[in-house]
Amino acid sequence: KMMLPSCVPATTWEDAGAVVDAKVMEEIIADDDILGLGEFMDYPNVVAAQQNVMDKILLAKKHNKIIDGHSPSLTGKELNAYAATRIKTDHECETVQDMQERMSRGMYAILRQGSACHDLRVLLKGLTKENSRRALLCTDDCQPKTILTLGHLDNHLRICVEEGIDPIMAIQMATVNAAECYGLSDRGAIAPGLRADIVLFEDLKDFKVTHMFIEGKQQASNGEYEGSVKKHDISSVFSKFAVKDFSKEKLKLKINSTKAYAIKIKTGGVVTEKVIVPVSTDEDNLFIYEPSQDVVKIAVIERHNNTGNVAVGLLAGYGMKKGAIAISISHDSHNIIAVGVNDDDMELAVKSLIAQHGGIVLVNDGKVIGEMPLVVAGIMSDRDGEWVSEKLTHLHDMAHSEFLISKDVEPIMTLCFMSLAVIPEIKITSRGIFDVTKFEFINIEA
Repeated sequence: KMMLPSCVPATTWEDAGAVVDAKVMEEIIADDDILGLGEFMDYPNVVAAQQNVMDKILLAKKHNKIIDGHSPSLTGKELNAYAATRIKTDHECETVQDMQERMSRGMYAILRQGSACHDLRVLLKGLTKENSRRALLCTDDCQPKTILTLGHLDNHLRICVEEGIDPIMAIQMATVNAAECYGLSDRGAIAPGLRADIVLFEDLKDFKVTHMFIEGKQQASNGEYEGSVKKHDISSVFSKFAVKDFSKEKLKLKINSTKAYAIKIKTGGVVTEKVIVPVSTDEDNLFIYEPSQDVVKIAVIERHNNTGNVAVGLLAGYGMKKGAIAISISHDSHNIIAVGVNDDDMELAVKSLIAQHGGIVLVNDGKVIGEMPLVVAGIMSDRDGEWVSEKLTHLHDMAHSEFLISKDVEPIMTLCFMSLAVIPEIKITSRGIFDVTKFEFINIEA
């Protein structure tokens, strides 16, 4: 079962590789394997009842399909308008109040714990016996490294019990609540005629998995997978990069002021702050990196349609002191994001990334010191999870030790969200610096 992406692109203020509108959706939404529309990120246009957005919502209703939500910081009457469309869930709850407000509107609050976003412990403080049936568990961007070391939903269950939640209540959030929310009437319980998707644990504290069954057939026991693995041809989705006229000239950042707006990272999540930082410039008013300031350049380079669009801004709170990183995982349009302390290293990182068909590249002093190709659309590997985990661990270690990126910042996954212009407070797309609270582009000068 799967959800049909609802916002491609997430907003009209970015360059994506495709446009999925209601007309495109209508061709496939009736498929039984499609449960509904994935997270509706364009929440301002839902509230404003913009026609193209409402066409998608009405299409889902026509086919009796559910709609996942995404409405960070939305509250009051605007949240009422969003919920009135019968958008059913929201995983963008940062505070207990966010969670309770959505539950009070009849929505399911999905409690998130991923590689970069750590919301679960905070939200559990507002969970009660009475409201728990409106709570689900999710990861939302969880790397193989995290899954192989901490676990997946089993890790959520451990955290719930550590925070004093009754283990049966925690299991309900992971099973029957989710089944009911998404209309999966063939699962969510152990009973005659149901699918018999079953996980056996040693206990209800550490939740160590001993056996796992899918449709009644054992697929794993004591940490060993027993099912089959089928590899598919990836030629139709092999990474293609259409980057026009890129050079370090496009990374120059002119600032006609001594102060500028920057995207400030908040640890433990992907919500950012719009801050004003002091900046140094040369005789041409071009930004100069200052080691004493925790501020580096961040650029988004369009890579789908040869537009040549490149936007450059400032990133604060990342802790980077050396080198450059380039990635092609950048939600949701997956253009190239590059950060660095100098243009030469940033240029090499971007060009090396294109040459390896996407993924992650680390550069220091004019040399590539770390890389991980992601040849499936530039966002996925064709290797196994263990290989990806090992590579990521090595890249994270170098990012912290060589570049001195803050230990409390997940150095790769955090960057992936810096272009997602539907999460407050400020982001950057290939077209410019975007104020998410105002839903408009802003000048960098403060």
